[in-house]
Amino acid sequence: MNLIVDIGNSSTKLAVYEGQKKISQSRINDISCEELEKKLSGIKIKKVIVSSVKKLPPFISDLLIANIPFVHVLTHKSQLPFKIEYETPETLGPDRIAAVAGAFNLFPGKEILVIDAGTALTFDFLSANCYKGGNISPGLAMRFRALNKFTDKLPLVSQTENFTFPGRNTSDAIIAGVIAGVTYEINEYIRTFENKRTDFKIIFTGGDSEYLKNKINYKITYMPDIVIDGLNYILEYNAK
Repeated sequence: MNLIVDIGNSSTKLAVYEGQKKISQSRINDISCEELEKKLSGIKIKKVIVSSVKKLPPFISDLLIANIPFVHVLTHKSQLPFKIEYETPETLGPDRIAAVAGAFNLFPGKEILVIDAGTALTFDFLSANCYKGGNISPGLAMRFRALNKFTDKLPLVSQTENFTFPGRNTSDAIIAGVIAGVTYEINEYIRTFENKRTDFKIIFTGGDSEYLKNKINYKITYMPDIVIDGLNYILEYNAK
C-alpha cells in the first residue's frame, strides 16, 4: 500500500493507493501526529510520499520514517519522467510538479495545460516530456479576502450561484467581479494557448474547480484528484 500526504495551503489530503488504484481519501484542516497515527493504524503501508507547500512539521518525517520502509519527500530534486525547464526549480511548488506528473502519466507525449483553481490559480504547461513553466495568480478566496483586508468598508463574501450581474448591491458587485474576473482569466488563457497550438489537452483541478468548471467555454477534462494521482505516480517512479 502507498500513503499519499498532500499538505496544501488550506488543508491536507491523505490517500491510500494499492498500485494505481485509490483505496481511500480524506481531507483534514490541520494535520496532527494523532491524525497521522490514526491513518497508519490497521494498514500495512510500504511506501509514502509527502508533498507540502508549507514548511514540513518535523513530527511528520519522524513518524513516517519510524513506521514505513520507503519515505519520499517531493522536491525539485526528485526523479521525474520529464524535464523541468524552469529557471528556479527550487521555487516550483510540489503541488504543481505533482499535477503535471499526473497529466504526463495519463497522456504521455501530449501537450497539456493543467489549470489548478485552488488557493492560488495556477496554469502549468507540459509539452511532450518537458515542463515549460506556467503562471500564478490569486484564487477565488484570496481575491475575496484581499478586497476585504485592503479596504475599510468592503465586506468579506464568498462565491455563490445566486448573485446579480452586474451587481446591484456591494456584496453582489464583489462576487460578480471576482467570479467574472477568474472566469475571464481562465477562458482568455486557454484562448491564447489555442491560437498557438492546434492540439492540446486541458486538465482542470483544484478546490474551486467544481464550482468553476461549467463556466469554462472550452472542452476541459475535470480531474479533481490529478495532484494525488500524480504524487502516487512519482512515488512509484522514485521507488524503482
